[in-house]
Amino acid sequence: MVHRVRILEAENVTHDVRRFRFEKPAGYAFEPGQATDVMIDRAGWREKKRPFTFTCLRDRDYLEFTIKIYSDHDGVTNQLGGLGAGDHLLIEDPWGTIQYKGKGIFIAGGAGITPFIAILRDLAEKSEIEGNQLFFANKTERDIILRDTWEKMRGLGHVFVTDDGSGGFPSSRIDKAFLERHVRDFGQHFYVCGPDRMVADLKATLKELGAEPDALVFEK
Repeated sequence: MVHRVRILEAENVTHDVRRFRFEKPAGYAFEPGQATDVMIDRAGWREKKRPFTFTCLRDRDYLEFTIKIYSDHDGVTNQLGGLGAGDHLLIEDPWGTIQYKGKGIFIAGGAGITPFIAILRDLAEKSEIEGNQLFFANKTERDIILRDTWEKMRGLGHVFVTDDGSGGFPSSRIDKAFLERHVRDFGQHFYVCGPDRMVADLKATLKELGAEPDALVFEK
């Protein structure tokens, strides 16, 4: 089913990531980690469908996306970057394969953090965040999406790494050596989302280090 929704507000959360809050259709419900297919309600763009993850809590009276804007070509996100309050989107029903299965480590690369935003906010809201960790890799310090949120989320362990070492963070990849330094228990759950190559490498590495296949949660 397609729902036409009005954008209520839009603002930047980093230099190239924008948060959109928009109307919530009556009866619309999603689980943290789920996404939906989105179209811009404008001529020439209604057929260009793209998936985006909900990043707000389920009980809010609005819906929210947090979207990286790629302005180097005239695609859907570039068009979204020019939208604001009063513009309209078309959204479908929710879907998604990343769901919380228990305490563990969330590993994200860049915009791959988005499926985890609602999950971690939901856990914090329910006072169930304690014992979870976030490993978050970005190109530079200014690319860290919702940095303040993760730093202030009491009970959430977090490690940021940047490609260039900016922000005083380690200049490191989240690879086998990193995991061996930072993970004591490979029997816990691992939630992984990011660039395809990163996800494929981590899937193989985690299995090599003893993680159980059933404990690895990836977006499919």
